[in-house]
Amino acid sequence: MRLPMSVPPTQDGPPRAERADAARNRQRVLEAARGLLAADPRGTTMEDIAQAAGVGKGTLYRRFPDKSAIAVALLDEHERRLQDRLISGPPPLGPGAGPHERLAAFYVAYVEFLESFGHLSRAVEATAERLATGTHQSWRLHVGALVREAGVAADADVLAEQLLAPLAPDLYDFQRRMLGRSRHQIVGALTVVARLLEPAAATPLGHELSAGQVGGESASESGVSAVPHGSSTPALDASADST
Repeated sequence: MRLPMSVPPTQDGPPRAERADAARNRQRVLEAARGLLAADPRGTTMEDIAQAAGVGKGTLYRRFPDKSAIAVALLDEHERRLQDRLISGPPPLGPGAGPHERLAAFYVAYVEFLESFGHLSRAVEATAERLATGTHQSWRLHVGALVREAGVAADADVLAEQLLAPLAPDLYDFQRRMLGRSRHQIVGALTVVARLLEPAAATPLGHELSAGQVGGESASESGVSAVPHGSSTPALDASADST
């Protein structure tokens, strides 16, 4: 299922053809923003982009209401390429591999994406804005489908968000820049996380909860299934794929 990478503004009637001068201005804005956001995704302002593009602020704001909208437009093409690989590319990223293999491959592909375009993701000014995009919804649907296919006894949509959380652009940047983690270290840890969807590990979660309670909620209310005492889930080898 393909979802729009970003949600276009609503309009009445059929879409109007873009004027040649408007198209040129849009391209100038995107080219200027691409360089500025690569250098300083947080500090770049709309005024900086307008000046570098050689357009008036009114022209800029008519096309893009804020910096986040520009970043989303720049991300769109790259995100579509990754989505195409998920839908119709070769396995293990595309169809034809097991859920845990596909999730591990998605982690690898998304780390590569963050290495190249994470600065644009960080330029989306609020986490809520990023999570509300069609892009994030498509990733959540993909991972949620893998969770369901694996048979993990948990709310697939809730678990999908938790499995996507390590890919947050700010967290990835913090690990790379502040903690000095290599991308190979990060991918190795994410590969361990992906093993949650292995057949042997796809058992009901919450077995450690003696009364079937999660933070005062029943297991059914929390979306986590309790397992009787004496059952177990295979431990994950945290040392795997650490190179």
